[in-house]
Amino acid sequence: MRTCLRTSSLVALAAVGVLSAAGLSGCSTAEAPQQAANAQDIRRTPDGKPDFTGVWAGPGFRHTGKDTDSATVRLYTDAKMASIKPEGESLFHRAHTGNVRIDDPTAICLPNGLTRQIPSPYAQQFIQTPNQLVILYEYMHFFRVIPFGAPNRPHAADIEPTYMGDSLAWWDGDTLVIDTVGLNRWMLDAYHPDDGGSRWHSDQAHVVERIKLTDRLNASYDVTIDDPAIFTAPWVENWSMQMKPTWKIFEFICDDNDRCRGGKCTDSDAQKTSTQ
Repeated sequence: MRTCLRTSSLVALAAVGVLSAAGLSGCSTAEAPQQAANAQDIRRTPDGKPDFTGVWAGPGFRHTGKDTDSATVRLYTDAKMASIKPEGESLFHRAHTGNVRIDDPTAICLPNGLTRQIPSPYAQQFIQTPNQLVILYEYMHFFRVIPFGAPNRPHAADIEPTYMGDSLAWWDGDTLVIDTVGLNRWMLDAYHPDDGGSRWHSDQAHVVERIKLTDRLNASYDVTIDDPAIFTAPWVENWSMQMKPTWKIFEFICDDNDRCRGGKCTDSDAQKTSTQ
């Protein structure tokens, strides 16, 4: 597996096609070690809650501890997944067709979806108030407005399925918990093996994010996937985030450089001259 590097803090990847099937094949799932926890050093809001406000390099970065960082398109780890039900195999694995509209809809500017957005190699900004958490994603300018409230409270009964789902948040001690349901059937991650195919979740997917500050600039980020249409049990991916105080969210206009109209991609100038 090779590592996909980004040496500048927020330099946008060359084009939408970089996120297509060809560009994401074989990217690294390894992650740099987390710093030791120091609960006394975490930032807090006036009401005593951990303060996540700021711009973060999420799981899709190496977390160098420096102003610049290296992007790495992170995948969910096969070894951590629960067993796949026999009837779930066809929902989970999808063979390539040669049409990018089917194989990777993000190449024609359709959304990442939540589970793929979480480890995307772009910055994300958290804006925290006593009543809600807003997450702004640089990639395609997606956002989430997540209300705080009682733990384990039910979601609304009439949720309209969307790419990012319906999210609720609460505190479990110093751990931020975000519970999401109401997701469209969509891509699980940026998995594009050399022999073709992609990985998807069903519309029954239930995602729980548990984020905890370990010091002023680092946080653990555990993601639980419960998809009873595909897996025999819930499973957990253990990631991390690192705050970047000097970073800001840049403008991202996907449709401004869409080279995959009609489902067939053309190389960017950078790809035409690349030796990679």
